[in-house]
Amino acid sequence: MSYEIVKQAKNRCVGTKKVTKTVEQGKAIEVFVSKDADPRLTINLVALCTQKGVPVTYVDSMKMLGKACGIEVGAAVAAVVNE
Repeated sequence: MSYEIVKQAKNRCVGTKKVTKTVEQGKAIEVFVSKDADPRLTINLVALCTQKGVPVTYVDSMKMLGKACGIEVGAAVAAVVNE
């Protein structure tokens, strides 16, 4: 279900740096974090989302999240963007 939200989103961003920037700018609607991603990559982003009031949804697989985003590699994080 969560993968479908990412797949159907018109605007999305992928990757820790881009998603962090998007959340800081207040453009992220929802952030998706892979459970199998290295916590050192995601812990600060999750804290930022909590601070900014952006909902965080955990998904099972980096590979599946990457596929839902239309990329060939796994994705640790992705965000649906309001633009």
